[in-house]
Amino acid sequence: MKSNVLNGVLTYAPESRKALMQHAFENKNILVAVNAEKIFRASDEMRTIINKNVGYPDGIGAVWALRKKGFKDTQKIPGCEFWLNIVQEHYLDKTFYLVGGRDEVIEETVTKLKGSFPGIKILNYRNGYLSNDIERANLIEDICDKKPDVVFMAMGSPKQELLMQEIQQIHPAVYLGLGGSFDVYTGNIKRAPQWWVRNNLEWAYRLWLQPKRINRQIFYIPFMINLVFNKL
Repeated sequence: MKSNVLNGVLTYAPESRKALMQHAFENKNILVAVNAEKIFRASDEMRTIINKNVGYPDGIGAVWALRKKGFKDTQKIPGCEFWLNIVQEHYLDKTFYLVGGRDEVIEETVTKLKGSFPGIKILNYRNGYLSNDIERANLIEDICDKKPDVVFMAMGSPKQELLMQEIQQIHPAVYLGLGGSFDVYTGNIKRAPQWWVRNNLEWAYRLWLQPKRINRQIFYIPFMINLVFNKL
């Protein structure tokens, strides 16, 4: 699968979700969502994490940047959809482990998955709040003992990526960081309506709902300037 460095962030350019999925299973990768914010102002720690693993275009900014580099067939692959694509494709032949969200959210997520995908093999799950080193060590031990094929971790960046890297060294598997995707899946957080999604305006929808996000999203202006002048 082809890739390019965008402002120091190595980002892959999958032509389809299936291509990314196949690459991940063949190589037992950690998949890291890349968007305009991570490209333009990732910390050194986050940039190192992405470059060691497989950064994929989760946001339209990453897609535009890759297309500007000549990867015309690059597709946007939102993580909140992609993890369910993986489940849909492999729920009968792969095993899963889920980490993330509050107790009620992860319980609801597992219940909903079992109802939607009869026969899915979820080896274990827990919330995303590791309050001490003992809980962290117990989680790592449990994952390595049960040996799932896929680990979904919804804890937010870079916490989830750092933990996935640590576990991957002991138990190679496909790992996917999901942020708040379990909350979206269970309806506890509403995603933008489909019109906004189809037109790549989810960021604008979130800004409309939460005007204070402007302080976080103001970077889009210099990002677009750099994109236009091929400086990413």
